Amino acid sequence: MTSTIKVNTIQDSCGSALVSKCSSTITLGASGKTIALATGASQTGFGRTGTVDWCTTAKTSPFTAVSGDGFFVNTTGGTITVTLPSSPSAGDIVAFADYANTWATACKGVTLNRNGSKINGECSNANLITAGQSVTLVYVDATRGWKNIQDSTSDVSGAPNYVVATGGTILTNGDFKTHVFTSDGDFTVTNAGAPGGSTTIDYTIIAGGGGGGQGGSPAYMGGAGGAGGFRLSNSVGCLAAPVMSPLANPTGVTVSAQTYPITVGAGGADAASANNAGSNGSNSSGFSITSAGGGFGAAGGGSPEAGGPGGSGGGSTQGQSAGSGNTPPVSPPQGNNGGVGYPGNNNAGAGGGGAGAVGATPSNPNVGSTGGIGSYISDSVFGPTAPSYGTPGPVSSTRYFAGGGGGSSNGPSAPGGVAGGAGGGGEGGTGGNPGGHKGDNGTANTGGGGGGGSGCGGGGAPNPGGCGGDGGSGIVIVRYKFQN
Repeated sequence: MTSTIKVNTIQDSCGSALVSKCSSTITLGASGKTIALATGASQTGFGRTGTVDWCTTAKTSPFTAVSGDGFFVNTTGGTITVTLPSSPSAGDIVAFADYANTWATACKGVTLNRNGSKINGECSNANLITAGQSVTLVYVDATRGWKNIQDSTSDVSGAPNYVVATGGTILTNGDFKTHVFTSDGDFTVTNAGAPGGSTTIDYTIIAGGGGGGQGGSPAYMGGAGGAGGFRLSNSVGCLAAPVMSPLANPTGVTVSAQTYPITVGAGGADAASANNAGSNGSNSSGFSITSAGGGFGAAGGGSPEAGGPGGSGGGSTQGQSAGSGNTPPVSPPQGNNGGVGYPGNNNAGAGGGGAGAVGATPSNPNVGSTGGIGSYISDSVFGPTAPSYGTPGPVSSTRYFAGGGGGSSNGPSAPGGVAGGAGGGGEGGTGGNPGGHKGDNGTANTGGGGGGGSGCGGGGAPNPGGCGGDGGSGIVIVRYKFQN
């Protein structure tokens, strides 16, 4: 049988004269019994003792915390953002515990969204990145905001969690920022971030392309310039871009608060006169990483007839050795060899090497060969401005860089120039009479090699000859996560 007692108020029976002889404690319930509030009822005046009621169903996706509750957070699937209660009152309390001991794993911590309140006096979100960590936060006041009262061994503060930097042209796409350098400058880090947010940057460093070699009168044909070295990183995990070159290094650069000089290499010039080779492109560098300038295109009927070594090698002439790519050697490789010119005098020049393929070797004595294709980075690196950088290529939603220049041809048999590789390689020149076509320059800020020249000085009107093209200048691109 259940008995029910209903009362409005419980009072002690002591009068003012006897209060010192009466107990000041009113006891509800009995030993071993539980006092429960009815559904929908609330309590006041009891206060909290620094504890929470734990929800034992682990959280595996973003959620908003409720004052008075504790949550086990399972981040095995990746970082989870927890939003703290809005408009908190003094004494509000929340707690969190690492369900699977994964918070210290890269990109698997907890981000505390402050939701308008400070965290330990800072107007920034905080990260929980210690394995097995558990914390209890109490809202104190508007000055300090949420303050950790339990785990004094970890840093639960609203310090800036992401890289903050200046320099170059800054683009924003989603949670990432990209800094584009088309000339020398400084990448200045003012905040190095935190492990639970970001402390690393991804880089793309492309050197200047090599200049095309020049043929001479009447019909010597020059080799094309090789592309500038192509080096990049694409950090694994939560910082990865969706589509990137297979040449990407999977490890980015951990930065500190300092200034990093950025050097953007110029394209190599074509030869100063007929029957001479072009010039190597200049190196690009940043973060102690250097990409080598593209190798020069060989001379047609002069010296040297071998292509020049470099980031990617230059094309040769007269069947001589192609320029070697990936020089100096790095891993992943920064480029490929140039092509070998058709053997014998007055025959076609070879294409320059590109980041994605070797320069082609001519199969016809009068028709030069194409430049090696470049390699690519995702459109998402640039966001809506992607078409402003690089060139299109066969892989969709990407931009190509570091294509080799096209080799030169003899005009009567090849009235149109041979294409350079996707990624800014210049078209090869054509000689002959009437008319001659100068080797095209590599595209600026792609690292494309210059096209080879043919019959420099021997062409008729309206073009006086097929001199080689200059290499395209390089580019440096920096990308990092700046928010979550």
